[in-house]
Amino acid sequence: MERVGFVGMGTMGVAMAANVARAGFPLTVWNRTPGRAGPAVDLGATEVKTPRELAAASDVIVICVSDTPDVEAALFGPDGVAAGARPGSFVIDCSTISPSASRGFAERLRAQGVGFVDAPVSGGSEGAQKATLTIFVGGSEADFERSKAVLGAMGKTINRMGPVGAGQAAKAVNQVILAGAYLGVAEGIVLGIKAGLDPEQLVQALSGGAARSWVLENRSGRMIANDYPLGFKTSLHLKDLNIALELARQVGAALPIAAIVSQIETGLVAQGHADEDMSSVARTIRALSGLEG
Repeated sequence: MERVGFVGMGTMGVAMAANVARAGFPLTVWNRTPGRAGPAVDLGATEVKTPRELAAASDVIVICVSDTPDVEAALFGPDGVAAGARPGSFVIDCSTISPSASRGFAERLRAQGVGFVDAPVSGGSEGAQKATLTIFVGGSEADFERSKAVLGAMGKTINRMGPVGAGQAAKAVNQVILAGAYLGVAEGIVLGIKAGLDPEQLVQALSGGAARSWVLENRSGRMIANDYPLGFKTSLHLKDLNIALELARQVGAALPIAAIVSQIETGLVAQGHADEDMSSVARTIRALSGLEG
């Protein structure tokens, strides 16, 4: 069984790493801020002080951090993964970054004999904890096959979308669709409240018809209560959506709904709601509709 290193012990990463440990992989972990790896360490993982040390102890290195500069720093910064990785080792990047950045990182690693796939995930903190994530993979067929055992410890639906960068492109599509779903549910809930309907009864009725969706079933309650505990940070969805909008500019696609949601989320971040769940888009719809709170 291959030795796995896991870089990034955020809300998603620590849960994903714990599932890798539960699957029986020998696990080494690192996080920029010490003290976040407890759940993985409790399951037998070894915590180290640098990504370089982690890479030297690993056959497969998984990265799950917030943004492109964080991935680059983990890979190529002082004492980064690239400094410790041996030829024949392999990087799985589960972060959500731009497709072009993924291709550039793959080329740099390939020059020293290290493999790479981009494998961004969807499913939120619940999916990370339950190992039911959907994972979009970009890379060669051979690299995809090698990644499947480790990815299978973290996710349930794992698909190769094409060469390096294709996983990130698929994740961008995912985030665009989610933008419309969250905004649509928020508008529907607010309309129902303003029209005098019982919102809980409304959700129950809608869930039996064509409006049924994961967002309606799992996030409408937060929109009704106007309370948005963390599932997936608004600031991170905004980052992902801006990646999608940049990709759209590159390929010539029009994304009017995604652009609207980007503006709504920009406002929410500016108002101090960056760390709330992205269902907080309902805050804006409620405010524009004159609802209290």
